[in-house]
Amino acid sequence: MTHPIIFVGIDVAKAKFDVALLSAEGKYRSKVFPNTPAGHRQLLDWLNKYEAQEAHLCMETTGAYGRNLARFLAQQQLLVSVVNPAQIHAFGKTELTRAKTDKADARLIARYCQMHRPAPWVPPAEEIITLQALVQRLEDLLALQTMESNRLESAEGPARKSVEAVLEFIQQQIQMVRLQIEIHIDKHPDLKNQQELLSSIPGIGDNTAATLLAFLSPLDRFHSAKQVVAYAGLNPRIRESGQWAGKTPIAKAGNALLRKALYLPAVVAKQHNPIIAAFCDRLLTRGKRPMQVVVAAMRRLLHMAFGVLKSGKPFDPNFGLA
Repeated sequence: MTHPIIFVGIDVAKAKFDVALLSAEGKYRSKVFPNTPAGHRQLLDWLNKYEAQEAHLCMETTGAYGRNLARFLAQQQLLVSVVNPAQIHAFGKTELTRAKTDKADARLIARYCQMHRPAPWVPPAEEIITLQALVQRLEDLLALQTMESNRLESAEGPARKSVEAVLEFIQQQIQMVRLQIEIHIDKHPDLKNQQELLSSIPGIGDNTAATLLAFLSPLDRFHSAKQVVAYAGLNPRIRESGQWAGKTPIAKAGNALLRKALYLPAVVAKQHNPIIAAFCDRLLTRGKRPMQVVVAAMRRLLHMAFGVLKSGKPFDPNFGLA
């Protein structure tokens, strides 16, 4: 498994997934499987049939659709990588790819895997999987609450009562899920300790800490704070050509929940975190726009979160200011 010569690309959809096996001779074998536990086992039998147990498998991060398949493959001790779809898309552009079918996408992923040899995917622990599900559910409920609150502004008569009833139910569910998150973290000493480390950073509360723990774990896959920032999609996207220099937006090719979770804490940290407050003042003095300053504060918060989790020590403002 150190030097695989067979590469397998997997394009996952809701009901099925397409598989392309790229042999050492450069030939493809393709197959479609149902995206079910039975289909996952069929894939394993198919790999065994072509003696591809030592192959390097690669798939895109497709949320819930590919999560169970990735876990199944990792449990079988297979070498599997889960990569950002933006990387595959960019790779396809370098090949001037014109075909856009599930079969063609699976073959593209196999070629990407052969050329770039992405890092193995490490499945999160069971307590992290549960935490991720709870945090995601809380985010869904908050989005529903926002939508219903917007509808309440224009609702009249019986319709208004219906919206109010739905809002009351959603609020109850939000409180229940938040309690479940709190109980779940309290039940696991490592998570509780990490939450306390994160909450020692001014601007980061328990809710933000739960989101960070859910989506940064396992932390060992990140070797630097810079990688964490890129994973969250907060790294700047430089746009320069010759003497022209455009605006520098953030990449946004990362975990959107992390970016969303850090926005309000960054606004709070600008006022109450001495290191970030001083940092933001310097940026404003240099003429940076307010939103640029907030995004920079979000990045700095991630740096601090990575630092306290890696060191196992709570936030020390005196150390940072020094």
